[in-house]
Amino acid sequence: MTNHQSETLKKLPTHVAVIMDGNGRWAQAKDLPRTAGHRAGAEAVRVVVTECRRLGIPHLTLYAFSSENWQRPQLEVRELFNLLLEFLHSEASLMEEKGISLRVLGDVRGVPLATRAALRHVVQRTARGTGMTLALAINYGGRAEIVNAARQLLREGKRPEDITEESLAACLYTKGMPDPDLLIRTGGEQRLSNFLLYQCAYAELYFTSTPWPDFGAEHLRQALSDYAARARRFGKTQEQTHDG
Repeated sequence: MTNHQSETLKKLPTHVAVIMDGNGRWAQAKDLPRTAGHRAGAEAVRVVVTECRRLGIPHLTLYAFSSENWQRPQLEVRELFNLLLEFLHSEASLMEEKGISLRVLGDVRGVPLATRAALRHVVQRTARGTGMTLALAINYGGRAEIVNAARQLLREGKRPEDITEESLAACLYTKGMPDPDLLIRTGGEQRLSNFLLYQCAYAELYFTSTPWPDFGAEHLRQALSDYAARARRFGKTQEQTHDG
């Protein structure tokens, strides 16, 4: 291993979050139905999860279904949950074998019963996995998450002085997870779309025009290389950062 490769490995993010965008436009460009784009996107999920596990990235969060996605055509919504079911059924054994634990972020009460049951089953089945945490954001909205956390603190009778960044973070869906170091968005758009708003305060943002179905291992490595070349200061000056 070269010194450059070794240095890059040291700079791998602990937590990568991905907004998987561009499935519909990918399908449209090929004169295919949007559902075909989502199916191709499911294959990209397998590739990226596998590569993150191979590289040793401990946490990967994928924006699978936002709270706003319910506004899409009913057929498309149904296909998205069917694909999720297929993914859970086909990948559960491999996830368990590879030590990948599944975690769900979001309000799953509105999710179809079969999907909820499958999610619960795979979460329990993979709970002992220590190789990587794969978090799926399902029926997730960042603003609603923060509101729910504030309401939980109020229900617990917290006084104003008891409410800190730490106590609020402990009420978020991501409790116990490190904040994302790198947020990737595919498909050409450059916005957060209500995703991990609190947690991404200091995340490095990486936008690519590559649609999610075409985003492969080489695209992920390019994003990681870009991340490794950046200086993360967390509000410090460049001189302070170099001083440690």
